[in-house]
Amino acid sequence: MQIHVVQQGESLNGISQAYSTSAQSIIEANELDAPNELVVGQTLVIPIYGRYYFVQPGDTLTLLARRFGISVQEIANQNQIQLNQTLTPGLRLYLPPAPKTEIESNAYIEPMGGYVSDSLLAQARDTAPDLTYLAPFSYQISRDGSIDQVPLSDLPDIAAESNASLMMVITNLEDGAFSGELGQVVLENDALQNTLLDSIVAEANRVGRFSDVHFDFEFLPASMREPYNQFLRKAVARLHPEGLLVSTALAPKTSAAQAGQWYEAHDYRAHGEIVDFVVLMTYEWGYSGGPPLAVSPIGPVTDVVEYALTEMPADKIMLGQNLYGYDWTLPFVEGGDYARAVSPQQAITIARENQVAIQYDSDAQAPYFFYTDNEGAEHEVWFEDGRSIQAKFDLIQQYQLRGISYWKLGLSFPQNWLLLSDRFYINKRG
Repeated sequence: MQIHVVQQGESLNGISQAYSTSAQSIIEANELDAPNELVVGQTLVIPIYGRYYFVQPGDTLTLLARRFGISVQEIANQNQIQLNQTLTPGLRLYLPPAPKTEIESNAYIEPMGGYVSDSLLAQARDTAPDLTYLAPFSYQISRDGSIDQVPLSDLPDIAAESNASLMMVITNLEDGAFSGELGQVVLENDALQNTLLDSIVAEANRVGRFSDVHFDFEFLPASMREPYNQFLRKAVARLHPEGLLVSTALAPKTSAAQAGQWYEAHDYRAHGEIVDFVVLMTYEWGYSGGPPLAVSPIGPVTDVVEYALTEMPADKIMLGQNLYGYDWTLPFVEGGDYARAVSPQQAITIARENQVAIQYDSDAQAPYFFYTDNEGAEHEVWFEDGRSIQAKFDLIQQYQLRGISYWKLGLSFPQNWLLLSDRFYINKRG
């Protein structure tokens, strides 16, 4: 696959000719709803095998081989050039794809209003071939230790059709928010824990498609750090004999001593020893109630990964990744209006309709733009594109992580799924 960034004056026909492919294939791959109105700075994934590269000053075959994970000999053979040939800037080289690596992938899916909408089911069908796990969010713990049912509709069948598994997400959500107090009630009561684990096994047996039980306990009091660890040991002892993996969601920490209620009860080292894998919640630096920022800037994300690697092996780490961005109304006021969540596709539409170019922050590795709405209000939008998602894929490959976990299905980002399948083999447990 090729990632192309639209430049001023370019047309889809010209871009397709440059890559020896058809305009229609680019339209379909990127789900373009206005192919004749490209936005400057918009990324397009060009659905070709391998990619083309235009030589830059200082490039050598050795440098390109190292950068793209392809041998010098293969680049020379593919382009019928000599191994010692000096590369002329502007020369177009064809680069075959680098070897794929195998990872696991997960996507949370959140039914709303007590049912799974047709649009969510359609997205689950489209993405399940690229998923190891599909994770309905969420089974909420009740005060008696039972779990509230989550609507599944056709999700078990959709998972089965693509040889994917379901992930049973267990949360301490209560009345629409994570409750540290509810978590503490459960973690301090053996009888409630036994009821909870019995309820989990019963639901797994009833549905028959779960392969992992995923504990997402958030905002626990710091005093619950060791009780949570002990509960996870108990859960593993109960659930492993049932053929179920156990995983956890972890707040994005950069040290063991990181302060704050979201962080203190999450013990990276203990989770790394106890459970089968973890999901790092490496997103929401830019969030709906905060100032405009990239949702998952590559620097802070990398910091979390590098800390996690000091506490657990790489093959236990799933990188969390958002499938959305935010549109903030300016000026940002603490406690004021929340930013609006937008899909990458919506973000491009907003830029096009307001005739503004998309910019790219090379430090955050994220696209953004500004616009003025019809009422004269200024806006700032940060989202994801092909470049930003490739930066996360690079991180996964560089550190040989277990895989990636997406929050959440429902907002369209076709480029992600194209690039994921181009870059990785997805391990299936179904």
